[in-house]
Amino acid sequence: MMYERIAAESLLSQGDVIEDCPLFSLHDPNAVTDSAVSPIRSQSRIVVMTQSCDLTQAKTMRVVVAPVYSAQKLVERGLLKASVIRDQIRRGMMFGWYFLPTAPEPIAMPESIVDFRELHTVSRAILERLIANGKRVCRIVTPYREHLAQHFAVTYMRIGLPEPYETEP
Repeated sequence: MMYERIAAESLLSQGDVIEDCPLFSLHDPNAVTDSAVSPIRSQSRIVVMTQSCDLTQAKTMRVVVAPVYSAQKLVERGLLKASVIRDQIRRGMMFGWYFLPTAPEPIAMPESIVDFRELHTVSRAILERLIANGKRVCRIVTPYREHLAQHFAVTYMRIGLPEPYETEP
């Protein structure tokens, strides 16, 4: 099983999926200048990406999170095609997206996509309050959590070369 339900008193960990997390962004495609951009507040399902050891040892008060979107809703909004999800994202072949299969009952999570291209930092205290209020949906368990972390790392560790290698004819 890829997911497990976690008691509210369990500590925050990498791989925790949390509902209704407040996120802020400055993206406004209609803004003419930076000074015209106002913060946009939203609430989203997120997955915790900060390493569990840093959370356990209280080495950080800010936590890196990535939004988790329902795959079906992304298809309905025209942001992704079902065939792209099936053929590329599920197989880990698409930059910045990570596939999460449907969770078994009683965990309420449909097929979902983690968007590593839209990272946020959130106060640890906010996440802990959400967990105390019953907003932790589940935790992604090992080795799936490590697979998620590896895909996250590969997304950001790519090395750009100044030009492609030369090949012989």
